Amino acid sequence: MPGSAATILLSALVLSACAVEPQPATCAAGLGTPMRMYELYFGRSVPGNKEVTDRDWSGFTDQIITANLPNGYTVLDATGAWMNPKTQRTIREATKVLQTALPDTPDSLAAITRIRTAYQTQFQQQLVGMTSHTVCASF
Repeated sequence: MPGSAATILLSALVLSACAVEPQPATCAAGLGTPMRMYELYFGRSVPGNKEVTDRDWSGFTDQIITANLPNGYTVLDATGAWMNPKTQRTIREATKVLQTALPDTPDSLAAITRIRTAYQTQFQQQLVGMTSHTVCASF
């Protein structure tokens, strides 16, 4: 039992660290205002050994991303990798990385969630990866 209690306590501490990210109350002069930086990772491989084409991606950005992020975003080309748990092989795929800084509000998170969900549905993806952190930003 002591091991179980320690595991539970350690898990609680790890999870609380994610929830207690320090938020800057203000940003230094000239550095803008506190915002939330989101980075989304869109794998371009789809079931059936197919790929999200440049045309598919362009349509998705026009119809979904720009509609949800009308004040702007940046998209980078990348290569992602992960290990297939069944074959133990590394899978590499073309990836689009979307970066955007938004006010840290429920509306901003809702816009990000709509984008992730739409991509997962439209291109049969298990997940659109996401990271986020607090930044000082000025646009």
